[in-house]
This record gives sequence, C-alpha cells and structure tokens, in this order.
Amino acid sequence: MRAVIRSLVPRQATETISYGMPAFKHNGIMVWFAAFSDHCSLFPTASIIAKFKSQLKGFSTSKGTIHFPLDKPLPIPLIKRIVKARVTQLQKRRP
Repeated sequence: MRAVIRSLVPRQATETISYGMPAFKHNGIMVWFAAFSDHCSLFPTASIIAKFKSQLKGFSTSKGTIHFPLDKPLPIPLIKRIVKARVTQLQKRRP
C-alpha cells in the first residue's frame, strides 16, 4: 500500500508519523495507512470515504477508515482512485 500511495502523492510529500500511524504529508496530512493482524487500513478522511461509498461495498469502513482484509489482494485500482481524490481535494484547498 505504501508504494501505491507514494507513486501518487506529489514528490514534495514527506513520510511522517501522525496519530501513531505512517502518513504522507504535503500541505497537511494526505492519507494515513497501517497494517494490523487481520487487515490493512487506509485513512483518507471521512469526506473521501463518503465520495467512494458505493465503490467500498464489501469492505469494512468507519467514518474515516477503510479496512482491507489480508486474505484478499489489495484493490489497487480503487486505492489509486481514493488517493488521487484526496490529493486533488488538498490541492483545491491551497491558497
């Protein structure tokens, strides 16, 4: 997941730890991600999850988190669309 995210965020984005999780930062935190014993999580913010609600059926979600089970391949095309949407969202906020 890290490599997919890295390939989509601006080159100037830096890796950081925020709320105890790895994240990419550029003009604010872009996305957080983490691995757990039974899933990987992507934290793209609640507004992005709401935008992709119909595409996330079949995945466990909460207000700001998407869980991807470890026993299935990561949905790379979906993750790319989500990360791109978050990058675009942050770029629109820039003054």
